[in-house]
Amino acid sequence: MTNYESPVILRTEELAEGVYLASGCYTASAYIHQTPQSGSGEYRIQVNGQHSADHTKEAQTLTISFSLPVTYTSSGGSLVSGSGTNTLVINYNYHQNPTDNIGLGDLVVQADAGLAVTSVNITD
Repeated sequence: MTNYESPVILRTEELAEGVYLASGCYTASAYIHQTPQSGSGEYRIQVNGQHSADHTKEAQTLTISFSLPVTYTSSGGSLVSGSGTNTLVINYNYHQNPTDNIGLGDLVVQADAGLAVTSVNITD
């Protein structure tokens, strides 16, 4: 059984109406796989998603939230918003078939000690 995920609403000036609403056709998870040696510094995050839909897409939006403010450093995508806050929004351009898996292991952020991922969502 799959758990229902509420739709995600993103407000962005890049879209005609400024609002994008999508239902959850991705099951997403994330974890920090590399932490700084001491104190604050660079964290590397692995994001995994499973696409479960009847459509194919060429683009995804990752929304990931943290326990502390983060400064975006790099990823395989393009930062939309959030550097310096607790939530990042990043656009990716991966081809996704209806039942593909996606692995994004290249998200790098700077933060103080004790950073944790609090939520993650992928939409297309």
